[in-house]
Amino acid sequence: MRIATATVLLFVIGLSHAGDYPHPVQSFDFDSQRQELSMAYMDVMPDVEPRGTFVLLHGKNFNGAYWHQTIDFLTERGFRVVVPDQIGFGRSSMPAHYQFTFDQLAANTRALLAHLDVSAAHVIGHSMGGMLATRFALQYPEFADQLVLLNPIGLEDWRAMGVPYVPIERIYRAELQKDFESIRAYQRASYYDGDWKERYEPWARMLAEAYEGDEGERFAWNMALTADMVLSQPVVYQFDQLAVPTVLMIGLRDRTAIGRNLVDEALAEKMGDYPALTEKVAGMIPDVEVVRFEGIGHLPHIEAPEAYLEALGDVIPDGRVVE
Repeated sequence: MRIATATVLLFVIGLSHAGDYPHPVQSFDFDSQRQELSMAYMDVMPDVEPRGTFVLLHGKNFNGAYWHQTIDFLTERGFRVVVPDQIGFGRSSMPAHYQFTFDQLAANTRALLAHLDVSAAHVIGHSMGGMLATRFALQYPEFADQLVLLNPIGLEDWRAMGVPYVPIERIYRAELQKDFESIRAYQRASYYDGDWKERYEPWARMLAEAYEGDEGERFAWNMALTADMVLSQPVVYQFDQLAVPTVLMIGLRDRTAIGRNLVDEALAEKMGDYPALTEKVAGMIPDVEVVRFEGIGHLPHIEAPEAYLEALGDVIPDGRVVE
């Protein structure tokens, strides 16, 4: 693997506009699958000597920008925080051809961390990032000090439950039809239980702008490929193999389930039962602590940041602010 020196990309800091990143974004250039790719990331240092590193892995409909409150919370407690955009997402490369696997994305993330001289880290993954974080901990158990799964998807195998195979070309055509209104409608129904607040809007607009931008068609193709990855590469069967301390943080109102629109009403109702799934998966993971958020959906760190951050402080090592 060829690794080039990281370079700083100039982006506006802050969240005044959809898609803005809260800290400087850098670029990690590397070779993968016979092509040169660039992985965008934030590497945020605390004001004191770091006493550990956290890696934050985003979900499928997001990028690293939505971790802004988590980044500030962790750096205030003396941790270094590395936040990559996976290949195909955010400001990273969007290849025309790529074999998306969780194993490959985990290897890409590991290569980035090696480039940054990070030898061990606590790993937090949300939604699809929870599936990736699980794969990362299984693939590199000596590297992961702790695994925090925030409303991960993949707690059940939707294909095995009856979601039919859909050709990637068909998924791609559906991706091309997405716009801000359809994205907001989906997020309102799936993530926020029919509610909508102004603070949710930047993340819907961020996604809409990705589809509408100059690389919109390429982005839609990458989203189709990663949707197939999620459906065809379940991690639920290996939770019992996790060898790192794990925290399962679940907003119990979540009903996210990919492929619900492709099955009959009876099966659709059974999918995404996160209260039941939480109990099932907690019984599979050898060393697990469960944090439940009542009345909160798929995005605790966006919908209820105060409750989420308080809980996070209780499960990370010495969660006190560094004076």
